[in-house]
Amino acid sequence: MTVNNPDPEPRPALGREREGPVPPGLTPPADSGTPPGGYPPMTRDSTPVRTRNRAKASVAAVCALVLLVAAFFLAYALVLML
Repeated sequence: MTVNNPDPEPRPALGREREGPVPPGLTPPADSGTPPGGYPPMTRDSTPVRTRNRAKASVAAVCALVLLVAAFFLAYALVLML
C-alpha cells in the first residue's frame, strides 16, 4: 500500500534547509513558567476568607449527606424489623 503525498512539491520550512540545525532567530525563547519574582509564600492568613468559608460549607454538606443516608438506613432497618 502506498501513501500519496498531498503536497506534490513539499517546501522546506521558512529559513531552514532540508536537514540541519535551526537558526537561532527562529526558535522561541525559553520560558520558566513562573513569574519573574516567584510566588509569595503561602500562610494560613494569606488564604482568602471566601475559600475558607467554601471549604467549611463543603465539609458541612458532606456531613449532612452522611447523616441523612445513615438515618435512611436506620429507618429502613426499623421497618424491616416490624
